[in-house]
Amino acid sequence: MGTPKTTHAPISDRVRLVVASSVMLTFISFWRAASIVLCDLGSSAFYAGGIAEQAVGKAAPWFILGVMLFSFAVRAVYVESCSMFTRGGVYRVVKEALGGTFAKLSVSALMFDYILTGPISGVSAGQYITGLLNEIITVCSTHGWLPVDLTPRPGHPLFQFDMNYTSALFAAAVTIYYWWENLKGIEESSEKAMKVMQITTVMVVILLVWGVYSVFVQGSHLPPLPTAANMSFSQDALGFLKGTQFVPVLGLFGILMAFGHSVLAMSGEESLAQVNREIEHPKLKNLKRAAIVIAIYSLVFTGGATLLASMLIPDYQRTHIYQDNLIAGLAMFMTGPEMLKIAFRIFVVIVGFLILSGAINTSMIGSTGVLMRVAEDGVLTDWFRKPHKRFGTSHRIINLVFGMQMFTILITRGNVIMLGEAYAFGVIWSFTFNSLAMLVLRWKYHGERGWKVPPNIRIGKTEIPVGLASVFLVLLTTAIVNLFTKSVATVSGIVFAAAFFIIFSISERRNRKQHALTVRQMKEHFQLDHEDIVNRETVGVRPGGLMVTMRDAANPFALKWALSRTDTDEQDVVVLTVRMMGVGGPEFLGPEDQIFSEHEQMVFTKAISVAESFGKKVSLLVVPAGDIFAALVQTANSLEVDAVVSGLSTKMSAEDQAFHIGQAWEALPEPKRQLNFYVINPSGESKVYYLGPHAPSLRPDDVQLVHRLWLNLRRDPSIQDLHHSDIITYALTRLASQYAREKQEIVKDLRGYKSADLPASLKLGGSDTVLTGAAYSVTGAKQRGLDSSSKE
Repeated sequence: MGTPKTTHAPISDRVRLVVASSVMLTFISFWRAASIVLCDLGSSAFYAGGIAEQAVGKAAPWFILGVMLFSFAVRAVYVESCSMFTRGGVYRVVKEALGGTFAKLSVSALMFDYILTGPISGVSAGQYITGLLNEIITVCSTHGWLPVDLTPRPGHPLFQFDMNYTSALFAAAVTIYYWWENLKGIEESSEKAMKVMQITTVMVVILLVWGVYSVFVQGSHLPPLPTAANMSFSQDALGFLKGTQFVPVLGLFGILMAFGHSVLAMSGEESLAQVNREIEHPKLKNLKRAAIVIAIYSLVFTGGATLLASMLIPDYQRTHIYQDNLIAGLAMFMTGPEMLKIAFRIFVVIVGFLILSGAINTSMIGSTGVLMRVAEDGVLTDWFRKPHKRFGTSHRIINLVFGMQMFTILITRGNVIMLGEAYAFGVIWSFTFNSLAMLVLRWKYHGERGWKVPPNIRIGKTEIPVGLASVFLVLLTTAIVNLFTKSVATVSGIVFAAAFFIIFSISERRNRKQHALTVRQMKEHFQLDHEDIVNRETVGVRPGGLMVTMRDAANPFALKWALSRTDTDEQDVVVLTVRMMGVGGPEFLGPEDQIFSEHEQMVFTKAISVAESFGKKVSLLVVPAGDIFAALVQTANSLEVDAVVSGLSTKMSAEDQAFHIGQAWEALPEPKRQLNFYVINPSGESKVYYLGPHAPSLRPDDVQLVHRLWLNLRRDPSIQDLHHSDIITYALTRLASQYAREKQEIVKDLRGYKSADLPASLKLGGSDTVLTGAAYSVTGAKQRGLDSSSKE
């Protein structure tokens, strides 16, 4: 059911802007959704156990397991929030329940989480790679495989890379790489995430099976139980309590301390709320399935690997050599041949690099998306959202995130323990704010929900959310304990969150006046209609129209080309811009919250200017999407247009654009329309690509050949009524029959015949790609508009 329309001030009927409230997405299965979240959440398995043991001692694996079990409950809170909001992220939920001030506080804490995810993942990946390099150097030295100059001798010990500095250098290099990719406009792919998790699953299965076998063979024992007597806190773990009389009698407080030092193992939960929008129907059912997959996988992987490491790796090696790369150390203490263990360790390092470096990209995408979200809500000024002149990305926000991540890497100098201590601040407080907001919404919003965190006790007409309240109390207690015992996290987290909160507050105050002016200007130009479904009725166009994509206000050459060839009294023109909505990206808000971005205002202002210069009418459409090509074909099919016109991309050739849109067209469900896809370069030259079955373009020689055959065959009195089409039908039927029997020979003949005699063409997902002729009409049989008289 569509949202109510919001109309701003009476305006000219020459233009109408439709803002889609639903997103044109390539919907994904719950397996792919789980993979995206696990690429973030699963990365903590590579470093959480070592950080926790350094803080609380040998009982740490039990607390890691406890945190992973508790994450089931935290994840349930996110599932409930997603059943209320399409994307139930911290910002949206907290703002709805507690208002803008608490929303800014929660986002400030969440940003601390996101910013530190990149450095800690990058440094951890560097620790695994550096550890492997040092291990290889040691093995080569033992076997005498090193050059003489590198052989250890008195006064010249064996060369080893410095773990922290080398890891910091690696993290910085990977962060720079992903900064550049995001600046250009990287898309987070569920397919890539799925492949990474498939490879990771192979490693996890080998790790667990081989590890359990090694435990039985070696007769290993479980770590000491998580009691107060078995906990041994480091001086850093005591934080502000160090040296006080309170330390000897920690008791239950000590258990909460240990739990707080292990809570970073469930970081990444926010990604579940961000990916919810892309989960296929039935959304809630598949969301719960994804949550269960994530919970079980992370419990088995993170909890199981940490427990096995404590049982198989000797104490000294575990706490001094492999503290920051426990899984690599676990590989070296399995039962089996040395070379097999080294080979498995290399595999572990490769998998670690894939998932940890991917977490850097996820953190950058996620933090950029969160900042874009608050920017669109008026909390950040338009200066932050101004698109890059070349790539069209929000480069200032990306640069801000990149700068903070690089600063974090440099100031910590690759110290994973320090990063882990600070990291937990954002994790625990963002969870706490989210659970508090959901608890408040239980009392503020009494409507039906798709799902609720159990258990819930009803007394009369009052429902008491026992489960939700319990989750909040545990999170709040742990967060408060962390304030006193995690001094690094408390100081750095509060300073960081306070700085962001001040920036948000000042920017929002300055933005109110600017937005007020912007809205008045927009009312003079645009009528904003928010629709849940994009079709001809909602946009107000006739079938057989033309859709023009436009992303750059400075280069409207595609729109000019289309308008110069179209009579808009006979054929409607829709100008479309796609707002990219990847995982972690901004949510497209409803009419009461929507702020028309400066970039989109500039694009459509230019579109109106161009249309007025031609004296023609256009319709304007904003479509949020996770995949730009899928959005184009879905929208074109929904609007029943005959052609899509796009400018030549700065990042890919016309053939590449056509290839991707051809693939997206093939993925459309039936029924789907035949389309012509035009690519226009800045000089006005055009190429057209046909999507779907269509009449082939015959050369004059081909037509002559059919005609000669027709003349010869008609000499037989028995087929005097033969037609040209009968010859073509017979030839195709004969070819199909022969192809079934002589496939290889026919393919060989066609390959040679095509290369020798036919003009070049490309196969695009079932669509032949042909350059336009001198007088081709984009509307095919209707023969109206767009006669291609340009250089084609």
